[in-house]
Amino acid sequence: MPQPPRRKASDFDPEVLRLFDQYVHGQIDRRGFLVGAARFAVGAAGAAGLLAALSPQFAAAQQVKPDDTRLSTQYLEFPSPAGYGSARGYLAKPAKADGPLPTVLVVHENRGLNPHIEDITRRLALEGFIAFAPDALFPLGGYPGDEDGARALFGKLDQARTREDFLAAAQWLRQVAGGNGRLGVVGFCYGGGMANFLATRLPDLRAAAPFYGNAAPLDEVPNIKAELLVVLAEHDERINAAWPEYEAALKQAGVRYALLQPAGTQHGFNNDTTPRYDEDAAREAWRRMLELFNRTLRGDGS
Repeated sequence: MPQPPRRKASDFDPEVLRLFDQYVHGQIDRRGFLVGAARFAVGAAGAAGLLAALSPQFAAAQQVKPDDTRLSTQYLEFPSPAGYGSARGYLAKPAKADGPLPTVLVVHENRGLNPHIEDITRRLALEGFIAFAPDALFPLGGYPGDEDGARALFGKLDQARTREDFLAAAQWLRQVAGGNGRLGVVGFCYGGGMANFLATRLPDLRAAAPFYGNAAPLDEVPNIKAELLVVLAEHDERINAAWPEYEAALKQAGVRYALLQPAGTQHGFNNDTTPRYDEDAAREAWRRMLELFNRTLRGDGS
């Protein structure tokens, strides 16, 4: 049976996309979205249909199967004494390697380690990296299997302890067996903000690619030693409002950075599980991210 054509952001009224962004980030609840979206649909059922159409379709977007024989994958725990004590993540690496490989920490959105982020981790492994994606929700039982439940759990995290968990993950990954000692980080939305934060706290971080994430605290920008690829969407008022000050701080501190902000894109445009996905922009962002990581992380780690 043929699949229906994939819906795009342009298929939805901009106000519906704005409401969905508010819903995804906890500014309104499900009812708030349905009430607001009802103006653009026929009845409550139509509004619910809009929400369903905008929600992730993990299986349809999967690019690398979990049992791909080219990869070695596992879930493992690591110590985080300054955080929640013990943390857990998903490790993916090439099944065969000729020598030490560069390492990349993958930081999820505000729903924990869902199937999309696991797929992103496997995609990076196929590019010749040891990729590791921690699950911030592990102390609360881990990703619960649905996005609404994950968002609800996420709000219960002690973010100070969670930040320490990601710092512990970065230090663990930098010393992982088979790694070359060079570390990069990529993060999406919440993870983009975490990537910016980690860049201020990890002087040995070589590269960071924050995708549409909150800016690092401005007074900590001089601590950044990594090279940044800052990826923003064009239509993303919530995140973009902070960019001018962040960019000025990066320039003043002499941080090496590049901005990629593809025209016509929505927040979340790299996430190919939802209609906000922009294939051309995501392909270019992925290419630029790989170029950064290959240039800064390959080598002997000196």
